[in-house]
Amino acid sequence: MNAKEIIKQAKELDKEYLFFNKIVEDPKVYGEGTLSGTAISVKDCVVVKGVESRAGSKILENYIPLFDATVIEKIKAEGGMIIGKTAQDAFGFGSFATNVGIGMKVPLNPFDKERSCGGSSGGSAGITQKATFNHISIAESTGGSIVCPASFCGVVGICPTYGRVSRYGLMDYANSLDKIGAMAKTIEEIALIMRIIAGHDPRDSTSLDKPVPNYSESIKKPIKGMKIGMIKEAFGEGLDKEVKDNVKQAIKRLESQGAKVEEVSLPLTSKYALECYYLIAMAEASTNLAKYCGMRYGAEEKVEGSFNEYFSKVRSQYFNAESKRRIIIGTFARMAGYRDAYYLKAMKVRTKIIEEYKKVFKKFDALICPTMPVIAPKFTEIEKLTPMQNYMMDILTVGPNLAGLPHITIPSGTKDKMPIGTMLIGDHLAEDKLMQIGAKLKAN
Repeated sequence: MNAKEIIKQAKELDKEYLFFNKIVEDPKVYGEGTLSGTAISVKDCVVVKGVESRAGSKILENYIPLFDATVIEKIKAEGGMIIGKTAQDAFGFGSFATNVGIGMKVPLNPFDKERSCGGSSGGSAGITQKATFNHISIAESTGGSIVCPASFCGVVGICPTYGRVSRYGLMDYANSLDKIGAMAKTIEEIALIMRIIAGHDPRDSTSLDKPVPNYSESIKKPIKGMKIGMIKEAFGEGLDKEVKDNVKQAIKRLESQGAKVEEVSLPLTSKYALECYYLIAMAEASTNLAKYCGMRYGAEEKVEGSFNEYFSKVRSQYFNAESKRRIIIGTFARMAGYRDAYYLKAMKVRTKIIEEYKKVFKKFDALICPTMPVIAPKFTEIEKLTPMQNYMMDILTVGPNLAGLPHITIPSGTKDKMPIGTMLIGDHLAEDKLMQIGAKLKAN
């Protein structure tokens, strides 16, 4: 398929999953490279030069970046065609891509438009499943925002080790947690894009200066003799029975190819990861979002009254309800008198959780569990959930995100014609092992 055909089809998908886009009409502007002929959609929180970038929030309306994020520079250098920005929960605040900015549209699941795409990278997952042309989506994860929607939409999604992919040009949710990754229909495409976007970047102080393996070679290797830990707590209460049965069938497929699977327990992570994650994430989010005040970026109003009055007016008008909720909770958690009791204590628990994972990885090459406890819910079901019930949807994904560990979701079956995903978690910088195993996991 040539570039003109890709652009034509991308326009047809524009109203469903692509927003704030600026599709380049002339294919001749794209150079030759590994990604020539491949359309690339970009989550809205990753900046693209000259393309409106809002991170899904009304408060960044009309913000046009003057530079490309590092991942975009690398993609363009390899001939990738940036076709637009994808819809997301504002700033990444959500598991269903329903917390979009005021006046924006919620992406609909390609398998059932009464259901969610998942969040926060919902648009990325939706267009990845729907696209009939060569396509890869750049996404981002803080607590599960890549693997959740990828699972709900039946595509492959990878969240790399924290620092493996440069965060330069990413609009932060929580600095110590955010990671840029990718979604695609196949593991081969994931291996290709990760080889391109991974690597050290001196502009990002958290970027790791480590060699990048040839992931395309990794997926060809057999898994015979590899040891995989089945997380005991992930198969307990709250997990849909059909999801549980499907993932166990996926585990049997790995065993049939020579992998050794044993049950493993992560008691500390299972008990404390969710609370720990939300304390840290909200505290950091309240700091990051302080700069959006209607004067330097995005939305503006007529300047009247004192600074506090003006800032309050803009932030009240343009932040949605979930953004306000997380700012308020995060600000409380880092106030004088509470910071030690909440934020710093959560950081100490985080260290203990990392230590628990590291101990397990001395024995296992990877861990396995369901990606999400349920299939993509209907919007009518989501409306009935309390904020706490919404946050509980991240129960299986926050652990590896909190520890900065790479993880990948692979479509492994269906329930009621809706996709089910199986998640693999690896040690730091073990993306090659995850792809090696993941290539053998996908349901036929």
